Parts: sequence; structure tokens; C-alpha cells
Amino acid sequence: MKGLSKFLKNKNTVTIIGVLVCLAILFVGYNMRINQKTQLVTVYYANQTIQPKTLITEDMVSRTQVPASFILGSYYRNYDDIVGKYSNYNSMIAEGSIFYYDLLVEESNLPDAVLYNVNEGERIVSFPVSMESTYGNSIMPGNIVDLYVKLIDDGKVVYGEYLKDVEILGVKDSNGQNVFESTEEGRVPAFAYFSLPEAKYLLYMGLDYLQVYNEYAEIELVLVPNTEKFENKDTLATEVSSSYLYNFVLKGIKQIDNQKELYEELLNEMEQQELNRKRAATENNEATTN
Repeated sequence: MKGLSKFLKNKNTVTIIGVLVCLAILFVGYNMRINQKTQLVTVYYANQTIQPKTLITEDMVSRTQVPASFILGSYYRNYDDIVGKYSNYNSMIAEGSIFYYDLLVEESNLPDAVLYNVNEGERIVSFPVSMESTYGNSIMPGNIVDLYVKLIDDGKVVYGEYLKDVEILGVKDSNGQNVFESTEEGRVPAFAYFSLPEAKYLLYMGLDYLQVYNEYAEIELVLVPNTEKFENKDTLATEVSSSYLYNFVLKGIKQIDNQKELYEELLNEMEQQELNRKRAATENNEATTN
């Protein structure tokens, strides 16, 4: 024991031991770094070139293993986090590329995401809104709303329901960003998007043209959730039917020289609606009688 104690008290001995310990630590650390660099990790990659704004499907994704040192940046590690997303609007994913975070987005985050939900035969409408007109930003995608109109007809203020049961497809701010994508930024609604079948689209466009050509009508369009009633704050305004408003639009369009085609389309549509109304009334009467 005395010999060991004397051996350990020797400065040269302590120095040698210290050097050996440091070398051991360096050796172990070096080997750990080398192992980390050469360790194989599982990655998912595109087995074909994927164009921007493309839905990622199962047949586009393959799996392989590569050394961890080959990968730079943040990437998707789970298969289920890849399939079902879209390639970003500004990104073409090259064949063989790993699925990095900035290459994929949710469908709702695409700049023109609302266009993906338009039913066949319908036309998209971009409707100007504000924080106030969306009931404090409470009108959201998926909500069903009614379109009310308030206008001046021959000096008389009238209002009424114009289009019923319209589904909101999206709400964006003035920069084209989805309002409900981020709750932290407090984005202000600027446009609500919805689609309309051709018949309703014609009626909407007719009203839109009159807003431009008939300055005396002072036309105001309001979106109202179908769970709410239109709040008329003008005591002098008179509530009128949809047919009344349709005829107002038809009469106004007829007076615009370069809108003869739109007038004829609206006329045909209104005549068809009247036939449908009479047919439905007849069928209802027959059913009641029987």
C-alpha cells in the first residue's frame, strides 16, 4: 500500500494518468461522433418528380436508409405525416428528394386552396368583407350563410334575402393568407370565398354589375349566418321578397347596353325558376288533396 501511495504521489505518474484519461475521453468521443455520422436512419423520399400544388399519394413515396450525416435540415420522419399533404405552391419536388418540412403544406394553406373545394358546375366568388361584416371574424370556412341585399329602388329603401344557403369555402386577409391558419398573428378578414351554381352565379353577377353601373341604387350586400336574422337598422327600409330583388336586377341589367347577353340569361333563368315554383306548388297541392 505504501508503494502504491508513493506511486500515485509521483507528479510524473499523475501527469501520465491524466494524459491517458484525456486520450481515452477523446477516443470515446471521437468514436461516438463517427458512429453518429455513419449511423443509418430511415427516410422517405419522392420516387418521382412532383409538381407544385400536387396531392402526395402513397405511390409517390418510397423509403430507404442513409447515413445521418447525409441529411441537412428538418425533414418528415413519419410516413403518415407525408401522405395527404400537398407539395408547396412554389416547390417542385425532384425525384429522389427527401420530404423536407418546407416542401409540404396542408391543403388549407395553399394560396388557392378554396378552388379545390368547388363543386363541378359551380363558379367561385370572392366577396369583400371586414371584421365587422364577418361578425367579429366569426364567419368561418364550412359555415352556411345567406346573402342579403339592401338598395334604393325608385327613391325607396328596400332589403331582403337574395341568395340562400351559401357555404363559405375560405376567408383570407388582404395578403391572401388564410385568416384561420394562425391564431397568433390576428389576421384581419378581407375576402370570403364561396361558390355558386350557374343560376345563382348569374343572379349574383347581375347585382354586381348594377353596383358599378347604377350608382343611384346604393346597393349593399351583406352575408348573414343562417342561424341569424338580418338586422335592419334603417326604420325607413321595407322588407321585400327575393322575386322583387330579382326583378329589380333584371330591369337594371336591361338598361345597360353592353349587357344584353347577361340580361337574356337572367330572363331565362327567372322564367325557369317561376316554372319550377309553379310545378312545386301544383305537386304540393296534389299531395295534400290525396
